[in-house]
Amino acid sequence: MESVHDKLARLKSALRSYGSLAVAFSGGVDSAFVVKIAHETLGSRMLAVTARSSTYPEREFREAVAFAADNEIPHLTVTSEELDIEGFSENPPNRCYFCKRELFSKITEIARKRNLLYVADGSNLDDLGDYRPGMQALGDLGVVSPLRDAGMTKQDIRTLSQEMHLPTWDKPALACLASRFPYGHRITREKLSAVDQAEYFLKNQGFRQVRVRHHGDVARIEVSPEERSRLFNEALMDRIYEEFKRIGFTYTTLDLKGYRTGSMNETLDAVNTMVVRFP
Repeated sequence: MESVHDKLARLKSALRSYGSLAVAFSGGVDSAFVVKIAHETLGSRMLAVTARSSTYPEREFREAVAFAADNEIPHLTVTSEELDIEGFSENPPNRCYFCKRELFSKITEIARKRNLLYVADGSNLDDLGDYRPGMQALGDLGVVSPLRDAGMTKQDIRTLSQEMHLPTWDKPALACLASRFPYGHRITREKLSAVDQAEYFLKNQGFRQVRVRHHGDVARIEVSPEERSRLFNEALMDRIYEEFKRIGFTYTTLDLKGYRTGSMNETLDAVNTMVVRFP
C-alpha cells in the first residue's frame, strides 16, 4: 500500500512542475499544509491568498494571518464579499458555485498580475464524497488541486502535518458561515454575524468542533459526537441560552446526532429546484 510519504513525494513533484502558483489559504488543515509544502518547494514563487468576507469567521482569519507570518510564507489578503453577488443571498443549493467563482476569479487575476502560472486550492480526496457545487467553479477556472491529485486524504494530511509540527494538524474542519443556513433561507450580514458570535462563544466554552445552524429565531447547535455529553450541564445550558438570546435567538436547541459534514445537504431531496443564473 502506498505510504503517506510516497504521496508527499508526488505532491512535491507536482508543485515543482507548476513552476509558480497562488494558493487559496483559509487557514484550515488542508490549505495550511499545502501552502507550507508549496513554500518549501517553490519559495518566493508561491503566494498564499486569504479572502476576508462576512462569511469567513474573524477568528479563522486571524489564525491564517498568524500562520503565514510564523512560517514566513508570502501572504496577501483580499476582500471577497459574496453577499454582493447576485443570487448568493437567496441561498440556492448551488450557492457554493457563486462563492468559489468569485474568490478564485480574484485569485486568478492576482496570479496573472504577479506572473504566477497556476492557482491552487486545498481540496483533498475525501472532498469528492459530498455535494460540492463549488468544484464546478474550480473546473471552469482551471484551478488545480494538488492534494487531491496526489491522492491525499484528510487523515494523510493530518498525519503529515503532525510530523511537521504544524499547529493546524488537529484543527477541526472549517466551512464558511453561509453553510449554517438551510437552502432557500435568505442570508444577511446580520444573520452571519449572529452565527459567528454564537460559535465564538461555544468555542470559548471549550468546544472544539462546533456548528450553529440558523433556523430563523431557532439556533441548532451541533458539536462533535464525543462532546455532546458536556452540554448536559444545567449551568452551562443556562449560560448558552442567555448568550444566544442576547445575540438574537429566541430558542436554542441541540442536534442530538451531533456534528457531521454537510448536514444541511440532508434536506436536498426535499428542496425544490431553484433556478439561478450565474453572473
